[in-house]
Amino acid sequence: MLWLIEELESIRRFLGMGGDVLMMLFVLTLLLWVLVIERYLYFFTEYPKLIKKTMADWDARADKLSWNAKKIRLAMISEVSLSVNRGMPMIKTLIALCPLLGLLGTVVGMVSVFDVLAVTGTGSPRAMASGISKATIPTMAGMVAALSGLYFSALLEKRANRATHQVSDSLQH
Repeated sequence: MLWLIEELESIRRFLGMGGDVLMMLFVLTLLLWVLVIERYLYFFTEYPKLIKKTMADWDARADKLSWNAKKIRLAMISEVSLSVNRGMPMIKTLIALCPLLGLLGTVVGMVSVFDVLAVTGTGSPRAMASGISKATIPTMAGMVAALSGLYFSALLEKRANRATHQVSDSLQH
């Protein structure tokens, strides 16, 4: 239990060094990972049920060759595609926002550095250190969050495309 308290304290210190922008980035990254985990849970729990239902609905049809049947097949494939891609635009948007928020942290930190310079009138490194940390830490955190999210987003997108093609191939004409 003591190690958990120590870890939470180190996270709190890290967030404090980066300023308010790092806290916003933390919330954004948390939301990103909630959405990514939700998509993975979907593929392990709901997706197999959807495939079984779609295949059963298609197999229950007597007519599979008419123009209407082909359009119904396309509609079924589209429903599966929409279902497996749900949430992906939001994930991609959050990934794009992470580095931008990190750059905002850079700007806020540099403004803090210039405030210190304006007040003290000297280039004291000790006085500028907190502003420099507020400038660099959010940038690093934004890039790390975006890169890790980008990797898992690409895996999810590949999985969604594979699922759509699998359904398309499985529904016989």
